[in-house]
Amino acid sequence: MNFELTEEQMAVREAARDFAQLELLPGVIERDKNMQYPAEQVRKMAEMGFLGMMVDPQYGGGGMDTVSYVVAMEEISKVDSSCSVIMSVNNSLVCWGIEKYGTEEQKQKYLPKLASGEWIGSFCLSEPEAGSDATKQRTTAEDKGDYYLINGIKNWITNGGTSNIHIVIAQTHPELGHRGINAFIVETSWEGVEIGAKEDKMGIRASDTHTIMYNNVKVPKENRIGEDGFGFKFAMATLAGGRIGIASQALGIAGGAYELSVAYAKEREAFGKPIANHQAIAFKLARMATDIEAAKLMVYRAAWLKDQGEDFNSASAMAKYIASEVAMKHTVEAVQIHGGYGYVKEYHVERLMRDAKITQIYEGTSEIQLIVISRNILKGQLYVK
Repeated sequence: MNFELTEEQMAVREAARDFAQLELLPGVIERDKNMQYPAEQVRKMAEMGFLGMMVDPQYGGGGMDTVSYVVAMEEISKVDSSCSVIMSVNNSLVCWGIEKYGTEEQKQKYLPKLASGEWIGSFCLSEPEAGSDATKQRTTAEDKGDYYLINGIKNWITNGGTSNIHIVIAQTHPELGHRGINAFIVETSWEGVEIGAKEDKMGIRASDTHTIMYNNVKVPKENRIGEDGFGFKFAMATLAGGRIGIASQALGIAGGAYELSVAYAKEREAFGKPIANHQAIAFKLARMATDIEAAKLMVYRAAWLKDQGEDFNSASAMAKYIASEVAMKHTVEAVQIHGGYGYVKEYHVERLMRDAKITQIYEGTSEIQLIVISRNILKGQLYVK
């Protein structure tokens, strides 16, 4: 089994690493503190091709594989998780869903704008009473013949205040349960789309998260994704790919905390020598490195399976579960290694610890990942052979 990245993948990693250090690191603490949307940084990410990495070049994208996307997400997340979640949603949940399941007309109309960064997308599934149980959609899409009329509320929407299109999951046939759900491409400029207040979050504070209200929004029939009733399957398939993006984000957060901890432990002295030479700290670093490397193998494996066209459902759930657990565990350890300095914003690790928590929650909580994994075990569909 070959564990080496290709030359192209290594070039992507280096480009993303340089971009993160040169363009994202300056001002990252202030953007987090002030909940300042990173507009200029997102513009530069678009110029670098990071917003449509896997989109076919015929639609203006980079045409890269999932592994390349993962290594870019990892490097950017080491520095700025707010930027990486903007990148993840646009790539994994919006561009991929449209390219995989959209009509040719939808691809031609929306993908070039999304891949170039001219437009940003949002994925609108969660509702006030439909989080982990996504079958309980209360947003409705009433079939009016040549258009649908959408009414309802979505919350926790990443890019909610800056996006130009929403992929909205809504119930058309309540009597059919989840089989009556549809997915729609909704332009935010259309009448009846109302953006709620920006959420004041614990972490990823520079990304904009909003509640969205839809009040009699007319959506043309041609903006439905897939056949009638395909919406729930679309959402679950899209989220399976999205898990890889968030797993790579968690991996990057953990890696960023580890790199900062190693550097600090080599410089900080206690009892006459660098704290890295004290076994208590050295063992922390060893555990961090081992857990991060194990998570990395699982994340890269999930991405590779997706690129091979194989079933990656269990692999992506496992990757997100382990990577998010590792991120939370070892950002806490990074703060401990830094001592009092870890508790202040200047040293970055307290922000990484706050950012890590959301990776256990969004795009499927850790508990939901365990449900996915266990069900696949009982169905005999686990990817391990």
